[in-house]
Amino acid sequence: MMREQIFTHARIVLDDEIVEGSLVVRDGMIADFDTGATRHGEDLGGDYLVPGFVELHTDHLENHYAPRPGVRWNAVAAVQAHDAQVAGAGITTVFDALRVGMDEDARTTTSEMQMLAGAIETAKREDRLRADHLLHLRCEVSAPDVLDGLAGFLDILPVKLVSLMDHSPGQRQFASLDSYRAFYQGKMGMSDAAYEAFANKRIAQADEFSARHRREIVDLCHPRGIAVASHDDATAAHVDEAAADGVSIAEFPTTIEAAAASRAADIRVLMGAPNLVRGGSHSGNVSAAVLAEAGQLDILSSDYVPFSLMVAVFALPQLVPSISLPEAVRLVTRAPAEAVGLSDRGAIRPGLRADLVRVRAGEGVPVVRSVWRLGERVS
Repeated sequence: MMREQIFTHARIVLDDEIVEGSLVVRDGMIADFDTGATRHGEDLGGDYLVPGFVELHTDHLENHYAPRPGVRWNAVAAVQAHDAQVAGAGITTVFDALRVGMDEDARTTTSEMQMLAGAIETAKREDRLRADHLLHLRCEVSAPDVLDGLAGFLDILPVKLVSLMDHSPGQRQFASLDSYRAFYQGKMGMSDAAYEAFANKRIAQADEFSARHRREIVDLCHPRGIAVASHDDATAAHVDEAAADGVSIAEFPTTIEAAAASRAADIRVLMGAPNLVRGGSHSGNVSAAVLAEAGQLDILSSDYVPFSLMVAVFALPQLVPSISLPEAVRLVTRAPAEAVGLSDRGAIRPGLRADLVRVRAGEGVPVVRSVWRLGERVS
């Protein structure tokens, strides 16, 4: 039998406008909406109804698996805890970003990352999850073991997105060696001598491996239909390299120059919602709000705070008055879905998945009231 749901008295956020009315869902898919019509159904009391958010880059799962130094949690339990927080933030599709390529600063091992990926698949198979979970591999191209780690994933699990990262000294996010020292020496509590040995080793590894590994990873991904993202591009030369590699997403460009060059090369620019909410980058890079105002922002990611997406969406029209709420919503719904080839979601439109979020937005922080995935209430 056909299952029908009707949501009434809602402010429905469409691609380009907000309409007041009712939405009809049949068998988990959006069927129709009426403006100003009176229907019998679940009364949303004038709250916003927005598409479920699509999150492309969050490494938040690792915080649940390794919540303290030396502490490891049950992997499936960690996935479920992460999933509950993601869904409660209005995210109905999440790309869990797992690290591939390890060095001294890694809190986890490749085998642990593969175990977490397996736990995601187990939780999906056993219907334990609220959101739709997909796999994103964060490949540290300067790491000697990155190719072996990537092959271990590609041979056993479906991967939808790979990002090309290089966090070695003097590169991209850490173009300033002083910034690199402050971050890593502080994070790892190293003496000056230990830090110098660590940094010199990382520089040597980057010289030996980065360019070759980057090419080989790209060659592995494209034939498999895996979307490829660059990471922390800082210069026009970085963007030229990304374009040559067939990259479709520029994650967290660090400068206006790199963002503008990415968009000129038809590469979508992704920035962190925490950057927008906090009023700037925690590492001194370009502000997401500055890029939004310049028309150089395509996608927002929660990065390390899942709820930052919802806060950012409702804050952005206040920060940049030229951006409407529907335009802000597109940054976390339709735009990321399109960037990775998910054509069945990301908008409130007949024929698409009924991934929906009810939001009450008054003064201050918005409130997620309800979340549905494929028409099923999940939060």
